[in-house]
Amino acid sequence: MSSNIAVIGGTGNLGSALAWRLVRAGHAVIIGSRTAESAAAKAAELGHGLTGMSNADAAQAADIVFVTVPFAAQALTLEDIKPHVAGKIVVDTTVPLVPPKVMRVQLPPEGSAAAKAESILGEGVRVVAGFHNVAAHKLAQDIDVDCDILVFGDEKAARAEIVALADEIGLRGVHGGALVNAAAAEAMTSLLIFINKNYQVDGAGIRITGDLKPFS
Repeated sequence: MSSNIAVIGGTGNLGSALAWRLVRAGHAVIIGSRTAESAAAKAAELGHGLTGMSNADAAQAADIVFVTVPFAAQALTLEDIKPHVAGKIVVDTTVPLVPPKVMRVQLPPEGSAAAKAESILGEGVRVVAGFHNVAAHKLAQDIDVDCDILVFGDEKAARAEIVALADEIGLRGVHGGALVNAAAAEAMTSLLIFINKNYQVDGAGIRITGDLKPFS
């Protein structure tokens, strides 16, 4: 079933790659940005019927909202879309990287960026976290991406929708449990950046080993 999806911060590397994959999977996708003009320009560049709006308008028009902004912009962006996401699934992809020491784990006082998102958006928003450990430049190519997508959230049904979306865009979604567990994937990103640099890896990812049975 196709969904109306907004990708907030969709002019960035991760956001544009996700939007491109989601629209090619048959979903109606809106790129959101701080200005409607930049969002529309990126949508035109990527093609495939993508449209562009301001972040607030994109969030209002969608059923599922991905937030793909840097940690420094997370709070202001969430405050901007908060009036428009009640009852919706909001997928927070934020990793709390604090330059210049991005190879060191620096989780925020709330425990994770996902917990911070939940505290800002408040009750009634179905917060899910995921897509922390996949290389954006690989998502942007028409290739198989050797990376599992860990998905976290306190509501099992909301998690399942995002796991299914990951599968649809050529990845493998894996339930990671409660939203508090997102701290593990957020922290892992700094470790992967360290591995990429020191082992000269072109976008290290995570694979869950073993024979995974259907999730119940």
